[in-house]
Amino acid sequence: MSPLLEVSDLVKTYPVKRNLLGRVRERTTVTDHVSFTVERGETVGIVGESGAGKSTVGRLALRLIEPDSGSIVFDGRDVRGLSRAELREFRQRAQMIFQDPFSSLDPHMTIREAVGEPLTIHRGLKGIERDAAVTALLARVGLRADQLDKYPREFSGGQLQRIAIARALTTEPDFIVCDEPVAALDVSIQAQVLNLLIDLQRERGLAYVFVSHDLSLVRFLAHRVAVMRKGVIVEMGPTEQVFTDPQHAYTKTLLEAIPDPRAHFLGRRAEADAGRAASAMVGTGKES
Repeated sequence: MSPLLEVSDLVKTYPVKRNLLGRVRERTTVTDHVSFTVERGETVGIVGESGAGKSTVGRLALRLIEPDSGSIVFDGRDVRGLSRAELREFRQRAQMIFQDPFSSLDPHMTIREAVGEPLTIHRGLKGIERDAAVTALLARVGLRADQLDKYPREFSGGQLQRIAIARALTTEPDFIVCDEPVAALDVSIQAQVLNLLIDLQRERGLAYVFVSHDLSLVRFLAHRVAVMRKGVIVEMGPTEQVFTDPQHAYTKTLLEAIPDPRAHFLGRRAEADAGRAASAMVGTGKES
């Protein structure tokens, strides 16, 4: 069976200098011949430093921005060759969850309206039928029906990201690009959202591209990982293989930079031991 998504040799550049006539004199390359596949029900993590081109790859895969060259094939169809009507159908099957859920939701729309809008546009649901579908989606992501008529400003960051996930699910997609979806959340809330994504993947057979600078999150979530540097994928493979036996020097550098929670714990314990020792010396009058 062919991959759900097959990206080949994607190149994206942006102009950085123009002459007096407005003609481009110099361009910067954001992605340079990027290629990868995503299988049905699989999570592919894309990691790298800020500016590596990770988010651009996700937007290119969904054709939210146009590549200079290369191909995007989704379920056997050339995404770059789709008509406007076909692109609309593709967008039902391929969604995106953004880093900042507040900016992805209209602040003037209630949650009932924000989640209900794509149900009307793509599935033709209205009235009671639409409200029932909205309620069911919100319940699935852990929100109550009595929150339907609240506005985005009335929710926490974690709740807003759950709403964004519910909105992405309205079109019953097969594929979702998750662009740093938990970067702005507290660690405890991150775990809840990640577990929700895993549960939804198991239930619905979803495929994800998970973009993140946090390698620990990618190791937890992804089946395979692509490491990007300056617009190029320098290494790709099964997650555990990349993490335990990295082949590229840049990958090794990234992995060495991951904070070691054991070191943090041992450091805190050493501080506590030193504090107790100092207290004991004061108590016995032996402090120098």
